[in-house]
Amino acid sequence: MNMDTRQPIILTIAHHDPSGSAGIAADTETAVSLGCHCTSVISAITVGDTRELAGVAPVDENLLVEQARGVLEDMPVAAIKIGYLGSVENVHALHSVLRDYPDIPLIIDPDATLADKESLLAPPLWTAMCDLLLPQATLVAPNRREARAMAGEADVHDAQAQELLESGCRYLLLTGVPAQAQQLENRLYDVRGLVRQFHWQQLPPAAYGACGTLTTAIACHIAHGLTVLESVNRSQQFTWSAIAHSRRLGMGRPIPNRLFWTCKDD
Repeated sequence: MNMDTRQPIILTIAHHDPSGSAGIAADTETAVSLGCHCTSVISAITVGDTRELAGVAPVDENLLVEQARGVLEDMPVAAIKIGYLGSVENVHALHSVLRDYPDIPLIIDPDATLADKESLLAPPLWTAMCDLLLPQATLVAPNRREARAMAGEADVHDAQAQELLESGCRYLLLTGVPAQAQQLENRLYDVRGLVRQFHWQQLPPAAYGACGTLTTAIACHIAHGLTVLESVNRSQQFTWSAIAHSRRLGMGRPIPNRLFWTCKDD
């Protein structure tokens, strides 16, 4: 039997969100929309709906390792995306796996808080990610709140980006910086400094999951062989369109439609 390599394979490591707004379900939907096969490792189980997240339970680190190695030893993974990991133990465990696969592009959405923005778990998680995972990363994509929390010594966006790049990651995409009226700015940096600025019309908020959609889309485009710059550019357009076509499927916030291109024009 011949192996079909025409459809790139990505691995996403993230939480399970029952509503499908974010996490594994959203990553799978994004990958399918962009022509990739999505393998998945569940890092945490959450309880919630489109209105709120009520609870988070990280998986055991040994189970996380077994999931990841099972995929990586079986399939030719072309890119890896990391989302919420749930515990410092899971960060250490994942680091032990990823150091055996240094040539696979690694994209990180550094969410350490998930439902509880004041979580006491967040500072140790961010510290562990900066120390262990960022040095292995091709691209890290924090929003401005995450960048501020992770880069404790810097107080302006450019300095925060530079501090995080000094950890060893190749690129950093800082998202959600306020720009002109009704616009947001995303900034792509490498070790030399600012590479490109992107301006996007600010849309009404959809359910959480936009940052995860963006980083998964970047992983998919890189898996297809695009450069980091082109992957970032196309993935922002994809994410913006998914949010613009959001659907209110529950009683809370709308969910990004990552298959927006299948919708018929009104």
